[in-house]
Amino acid sequence: MKKENYVSMEFPSCSANEGFARAAAACFAAQLDPTLEEINDIKTAVSEAVTNAIVHAYPDTIGKVVMRLILREERVVEIVVKDWGVGMEDVERAREPMFTTGNEERAGMGFTIMESFMDVLKVRSTPGKGTTVTMRRKIARRGGR
Repeated sequence: MKKENYVSMEFPSCSANEGFARAAAACFAAQLDPTLEEINDIKTAVSEAVTNAIVHAYPDTIGKVVMRLILREERVVEIVVKDWGVGMEDVERAREPMFTTGNEERAGMGFTIMESFMDVLKVRSTPGKGTTVTMRRKIARRGGR
């Protein structure tokens, strides 16, 4: 799938950067004239992916998070969130609803939410080396455009 446009950003795993990542993804996706529902779905999925990197990848330290936003052919937005944190032993287990490595304040629904709002969700992780989350969403063409 060919790239049509892209941007890459790097930021520390501080909770304040979750909101920035959401807004950046929404602004970037706006090039495709998405509906408000599509934008909100993208923002929610990005929020979950970035929050996972902040909370779970670097539980006791501040680390690096990279987010790549890519417009692909066929009106597809691809979002890649990568960290170099603790990683996961069992990605399939981590994707199960209600599973969390966090404290009791964590619901364990991050991957489930990402999957429900995006068309594609891929998760790659290596213990001690980090996690890469790739999400794709096709933006519908609106009437007359």
